[in-house]
Amino acid sequence: MDIDFATLTEYQRYKLMASLIVPRPIALITTLGPTGVINAAPFSMFNMLGEEPPIVMVSINRLGDGGLKDTADNIVRTKEFVVHISDEALAEKMHRCGERLPPDESELARFGMTALPSIAVAPPRIAEAPVAFECTLWETLETASRQIFIGQVRWLHARDGLIDTERWRVRLQDYFPVARFGASYYVTTRDRFTLDKSDAPGANPIDEI
Repeated sequence: MDIDFATLTEYQRYKLMASLIVPRPIALITTLGPTGVINAAPFSMFNMLGEEPPIVMVSINRLGDGGLKDTADNIVRTKEFVVHISDEALAEKMHRCGERLPPDESELARFGMTALPSIAVAPPRIAEAPVAFECTLWETLETASRQIFIGQVRWLHARDGLIDTERWRVRLQDYFPVARFGASYYVTTRDRFTLDKSDAPGANPIDEI
């Protein structure tokens, strides 16, 4: 099949790209509203971009009237946000944070998550998340349909025992994030394998890379 993207509508391009460029990591982002309400929302157009400086990217679609979602509006205003990686235990609550709530109602309170203070930024982090990256805004890109935020990571929080700080390795045997698949589907990350045939069995466990 050969498809000329110039002949497709914006919606058709979105559906094809979002269902083919998968699986995608999910950023569950907390920000602070104008009155101090904690906002939390998931976004799967997200990834890391580099380590020097340590930057991540999240792309947030505009509303139908061209306005900004609460998360985007809060980032533009405060230039701070916290990115959480959701694991299997947090997946359902992460998904529910995608529901549209009034700006004065917190998703954390509605869906039973616990706020903990951050160190370098004002928005709090979510206690139940295995990983949280405190970010300040590095750069913003704009398209007709999206605000694209590049954030610099200032602090990392990880569940106790998840990181070996002597070797700076992640204990992947204890880490089970979920990812976005096509349409409304998610996938787990339990099916793991290595293609490095030089590794003897158990010599360099894929669960500790």
